[in-house]
Amino acid sequence: MGEAVDETGSTVATSFSPGRYVLGLREVDQGQISVVGGKGAHLGELSRIEGIDVPPGCCVATEAFRRVMADAPSFEDRLDQLSQLDPDDRDAIGALSAEIRGVVSGIAIPDDLAAVITAQLAELGENTACAVRSSATAEDLPTASFAGQQDTYLNVVGPAAILEHIKLCWASLFTERAVTYRLRNGFDHRKVHMAVVVQQMVSPEVSGVLFTADPVTSNRKITSVEASFGLGEALVSGLVNADVYEVRDGEVVDKAIATKQLAIQAAPGGGTQQRAIEPDRQQQPTLTDAQAVLLAQLGRRIEAHFGQPQDIEWCLVDGGFQIVQSRPITTLFPIPATEERGNRVYLSVGHQQMMTDAMKPLGLSVWQLTTPRPMAEAGGRLFVDVTERLAARTSRDGLLELMGKSDPLMRDAMQTVLDRGDFLPPPAEDVAAEPPVGGGPEPIETDPAIVDELIASNQASLAAVERDIRAHRGADLFDFILEDLEELKRHLFSPRGHQAIMAGMEAAWWLNDRMHEWLGEDNAADALTQSVPHNVTSEMGLALLDVADAIRPHPEVIAFLRDVADEDFLEELPALAGGREARDAIRAYLDQYGMRCVGEIDITRPRWSERPSALVPVILGNIENFEPGASRRRFEQGKQEAQQKEQELLERLRALPDGERKADETKAMIDRLRTFTGFREYPKYGMISRYAIYKRALLDEAERLVRAGVIGDAEDIFYLRFQELHEVVRTGEVDHHLIRRRKGEFNAYQALTPPRVLTSDGEAIAGSYRRQDAPPGALLGLPVSTGTVEGRARVVLEMTDADLDADDILVTAYTDPSWSPVFVTIKGLVTEVGGTMTHGAVIAREYGLPTVVGVANATRLLQDGQRIRVNGTSGYVEILS
Repeated sequence: MGEAVDETGSTVATSFSPGRYVLGLREVDQGQISVVGGKGAHLGELSRIEGIDVPPGCCVATEAFRRVMADAPSFEDRLDQLSQLDPDDRDAIGALSAEIRGVVSGIAIPDDLAAVITAQLAELGENTACAVRSSATAEDLPTASFAGQQDTYLNVVGPAAILEHIKLCWASLFTERAVTYRLRNGFDHRKVHMAVVVQQMVSPEVSGVLFTADPVTSNRKITSVEASFGLGEALVSGLVNADVYEVRDGEVVDKAIATKQLAIQAAPGGGTQQRAIEPDRQQQPTLTDAQAVLLAQLGRRIEAHFGQPQDIEWCLVDGGFQIVQSRPITTLFPIPATEERGNRVYLSVGHQQMMTDAMKPLGLSVWQLTTPRPMAEAGGRLFVDVTERLAARTSRDGLLELMGKSDPLMRDAMQTVLDRGDFLPPPAEDVAAEPPVGGGPEPIETDPAIVDELIASNQASLAAVERDIRAHRGADLFDFILEDLEELKRHLFSPRGHQAIMAGMEAAWWLNDRMHEWLGEDNAADALTQSVPHNVTSEMGLALLDVADAIRPHPEVIAFLRDVADEDFLEELPALAGGREARDAIRAYLDQYGMRCVGEIDITRPRWSERPSALVPVILGNIENFEPGASRRRFEQGKQEAQQKEQELLERLRALPDGERKADETKAMIDRLRTFTGFREYPKYGMISRYAIYKRALLDEAERLVRAGVIGDAEDIFYLRFQELHEVVRTGEVDHHLIRRRKGEFNAYQALTPPRVLTSDGEAIAGSYRRQDAPPGALLGLPVSTGTVEGRARVVLEMTDADLDADDILVTAYTDPSWSPVFVTIKGLVTEVGGTMTHGAVIAREYGLPTVVGVANATRLLQDGQRIRVNGTSGYVEILS
């Protein structure tokens, strides 16, 4: 028995007998990745599919690679060095990988092994030209394609040349790009081995790539065919533009014929050569429609066999199609798994919650237990099925109006589905708009005591659960949490709380509409929401300024914090001058806000109380950028600016016809806005506080499972759903393969970008703003906090990397409440995700921070250090330099 690696990077046993170094393609199936690598296993499986023609060939198995590497000098030591490298250290990776390639390509293949290989090659015919192709054991996998990471050599002629190119394929396991890919994706260099596929070379008239799902839209009903003259190398390497055919339901529904000036062909003495295409053929279609449809049918047959969409390389030879490679398409966003039939439309929950990262199974299941609406899973994210509401006239209008206010891109994406008229059925019987849990809003008075009562009730409930959960262990703990989740939902979806939140939101909408109508003023409510009471999220940001004040007088502590590398630094602080005061200030902050973190709706994410080092860069930035007492000054300044704005508006209104009435109505709405807007942040604070209590108890159970030998690491529980973990605690038994598989899936999901709107065809619909009110070249978004500001773009994806100063404009993917501590430093904000009433927008308005959200691909289109202008009134970003 040998050892190999499965798609999760775990060691598995193989039944391949050492000494059998070469297998014919037809001896291989997809279960032999450990023997012949991903490409070899897929080609062997392809050759077994009825009606699919694959060029004949063989696989030089991984056993041959392992045998030769065992004799390579210092090979294992170099692999150890490779595993220690930083994936971002390109110089070190380049130097060491080149050294390893030199060792591998320079070693002699033993005579007996060479004889076995050449004997198998003889079956292809003497001096038959061959393609020699790398096939790694971590390649063409369901969750990681490794496409383009290793090498292929075409038109290799003669046994001696083939043996040399086999060594080059082995060496290509250690190209800089392959090594970096493995380091970034957590693949162990020792557990990835190289097989080599040797196939009879074909000389096609036309070749190309076939995707059984549209690579642009991800639509699984569309087959996309790309074709060019000659070998596919010209297309893959980007030398030529391809003809593109889109096939759906047995017919070509769209095509684009390119001008094709070059082709690559096999050279007479080996290798390949470029050839110019005759002018009269350059715009000639490479395929007929019938051929494109036939290719699509072959693709569907291959897809059905492998059970998922495929990226297929093909050649047209003597009027027939030869398949030379098929791999899973790993970049498609998965389709939500539901029992609903027919065409479905799904909205991303993450875009509404400002958390578009993949979530682990425990996090997904706890969130599903919290929400009152059914949610489908796909790609580690949650989606809501809105098909019925979108298909019915009145509920459709309400849904579109709501999305128009919160996320215009999501609204436009849904409108795109409707306008096409080819997906949803004709308008159905009306589906009533879903009322808030517990009933619809009723009139609510502008009484601050209402907010005080709601907060006090929630705080008392939190204190009770923190006290009572200590009495529960084992399976009983899960029953307790399930029961308490009902109490959480009672507060989270309280009718009175909902009325308070809606009172603040409706006051903002009323003010913006009326001030625009009466005074021509846009987004008037933004300035009026600065420094409102009871906003726990903005208070959290200001409170970290107070922590900075406690630390600022102690230079020894500041120097120590600059080098913090682990999570026990708080215990070391008292040994320093001023360290006890610093520790107490940080701990007091964690006592109040330590349950928060980036991506906090996922219970598995590390909380600040677990990783307080996440706050250190922000604290140091506050020390550097602010003077003592900045917290109180900023709050008072915002309060004064809001009061000044209120007086300005009222004075202007009184000068209008019927001005006293308008001023009185406006004053009442301003009071309502300032009374209730802050409470918008509190229910989530209460929910996250409860999540932290649950998590501590669940991790205690996990530690008991570790001590009992049931699981290897406490965080293994994050890859189990709540109900599954309950069963593991009850029985003391766990499916280790399930945990390994889910870890691999989660790693793959992290690389995917979730769409705002997704259909059951797999089509990801992005939406657009369809506006003409921005300067040429500006990036469009949604204005959520008024004002225009210029500054330095700081593209930051992790809060722990936020080294910001007062001239900076933060550019990031999304901001949930955990980002509010950095809002006090920056002068503007740009995000890829967000809406008018998401948490980041609420806090930006309260801090008076010009903000544009929903700027598609902002973190890629804007470069760190550029000068940009953010127009938070009209909703666009300009690049100045």
